[in-house]
Amino acid sequence: MSTNLLGRKPAREAPGLVLHPQITLQLGRVHEACGPARRSFATWLAGQAQGPVLWISPAWEHGQLNPDGMMPFADPARFIFVRPTRAEDLLWCMEEALRSGAIPLIIGDLPGAPALTPVRRMHLAAEQGGAMGRAPLGLLLTPGGGGAQGVETRWHMAANHQGEARRWVLTRRRARALPPVSWQATQTKPRAGLNLTRIRAQDVLV
Repeated sequence: MSTNLLGRKPAREAPGLVLHPQITLQLGRVHEACGPARRSFATWLAGQAQGPVLWISPAWEHGQLNPDGMMPFADPARFIFVRPTRAEDLLWCMEEALRSGAIPLIIGDLPGAPALTPVRRMHLAAEQGGAMGRAPLGLLLTPGGGGAQGVETRWHMAANHQGEARRWVLTRRRARALPPVSWQATQTKPRAGLNLTRIRAQDVLV
């Protein structure tokens, strides 16, 4: 008696958070955003998510998010801010928040890119957090060109405003099954997300 190891049904796609018809971030995983407009990427992501957002950043960093700058993307009242005083507590807070499954989106605004081991721990924590329901999503914000090891995807975002037009260049630099690609992202009205137009890689200045 033979047994078929491969079924006819296609594999079920992992649930994700849709930023745009062309961009879906897988839940239960940790992603990375870098570049000078990485916080704009994070607030855009928050605007497309539901429920509270936990934003973890170091207490020794003087700069804080401006609610007026957040408003075009997401309601600042949805954000919970945590500011650890020790560097080792930044990743610990993010890992525990992902493991709890209590908050759908956890953002770690970090002073540098973490190593592979803590990122792996955060992936496992996010999977555990989704054991009883919808899995959370983790987003690491890293300066410069990023470089966190083991992340599911890496995005680079830089402002490209022209006059009154709010525009950015968004580049997907890493994805497990997708090639690098760049878009011009334009905001036409508040809370409506961003419109994306694909551009050639050689035309991107980042």
